[in-house]
Amino acid sequence: MILLVLIASVLIAGVTIYQSRERNSDYHEIRLDKKEEQVKQSVSNVLKRTTYPQTTENLPHIFREEIYQIAEVLSAHFNIYDLDGQLLKSSRPDFEKALTSNCLDAEVLNNLQASLERRYIERNSAAGDKYQASYTYITDGKFKPIGILNLPYYEDNTFNDMELREFLIRLGWVYFAMLIIAIGLAYFITKYITRSLQTISDMMNKTDLTKRNEKIYIENPSEEIGKLVDSYNDMIDELEQSAAKLARSEREQAWREMAKQVAHEIKNPLTPMRLSVQSFERKFDSTDPNVKDKVGEYSKTLIQQIDTMSNIASAFSNFAKMPAQQNETLNVVKIVKLALDIFNEDYIHFLAEEQEIIAKLDRTQLIRVITNLVKNAIQAIPESVTPRILVSVSSEKESVKISVADNGVGIADDHREKVFEPKFTTKTSGMGLGLGMVSNIVDTYNGSIDFTSQINKGTVFTVKFPKENNL
Repeated sequence: MILLVLIASVLIAGVTIYQSRERNSDYHEIRLDKKEEQVKQSVSNVLKRTTYPQTTENLPHIFREEIYQIAEVLSAHFNIYDLDGQLLKSSRPDFEKALTSNCLDAEVLNNLQASLERRYIERNSAAGDKYQASYTYITDGKFKPIGILNLPYYEDNTFNDMELREFLIRLGWVYFAMLIIAIGLAYFITKYITRSLQTISDMMNKTDLTKRNEKIYIENPSEEIGKLVDSYNDMIDELEQSAAKLARSEREQAWREMAKQVAHEIKNPLTPMRLSVQSFERKFDSTDPNVKDKVGEYSKTLIQQIDTMSNIASAFSNFAKMPAQQNETLNVVKIVKLALDIFNEDYIHFLAEEQEIIAKLDRTQLIRVITNLVKNAIQAIPESVTPRILVSVSSEKESVKISVADNGVGIADDHREKVFEPKFTTKTSGMGLGLGMVSNIVDTYNGSIDFTSQINKGTVFTVKFPKENNL
């Protein structure tokens, strides 16, 4: 709407200017023709009344005084030239004294002679105004050319230009008002049309696969908007069904994978237990004087395997059941240092930039994060390398950062995306649940965990917790 108003205003202004110029051109052309006809008629009347022979040489004598009278009566100055273009007489005495005006250009004479109408119009500009001059032959009683009549004409468009300027100013104000009205109408119409679309857009932006999405209800919608709303609501129903199926499928898949992992881990200690029982059954001799020692050794082997199975069950239990978070105002530096006290390795070093960094966290879960990261660091260092582990705590604006760096074997790029997945591990022992548990705890506190690693040089795990948590 605004564009149409602007285009219309420009087009109308352009057409108005063009029409005004065409009208001025037609007006001056008609006026020149009339003036020329009047002057020719007056000149013809003088030639009819004169007693001088109608020759070129007598033209200055014939129009000695009459040329001024004609110019005064008709309010039009004109000049008379001979057939060679030499000035003979002018209604303006000062014009006769101008040497530059005493002779016509050869171009004028040629165009006049070549014209079938025996008339030539010269168009030019002078002092910013358009200038025209008509040239026509003066003939005697037998229509023989005896001279050239020149009628200069200056186009004065001052009045018309002033009227045009005033008209364009008024037109501009009218279209300015129309533009303001158009902007207002466009705004309200757009608001009315897009109000329903904005509602639909907002609801689409809120669509989330992880929760139940609300349907759109709009009173008295247009046919098109109604169809769009119905399509969106149908999509929400299908989305909820698909999300439910996907969640059920993922849960079933997760439990299947977990069951396979549990079965695999339990089978590992069962095999040596079975072999031990079979060996004991085959070699047992009640009369053997060392029978007591052999029974003790056999029992020790079984107990070790049973402890392994118990540890497996505890690991899965801890991973599946996370205790409820108990937000406490803690000195993170103190808690991290406390968590490191359970390790006896003298190559574990602790560094804190501040003596006290306060945050709201669960003490038990923070200790679990530290111990799991440090255990992973210890297990990642090969025996051929002098081990070094550095645990550091620092403050970053509204977060607390905990880093655990080691000089172990590092993590290959192919494994980067799987590091925090449950049951993924690069070690020959263990179930790969430690980093998965750490990731779950960090996500619960809206924190972040990341790492940098170089093969055979080491790995740095970095955990960030917000100091304030609204759980």
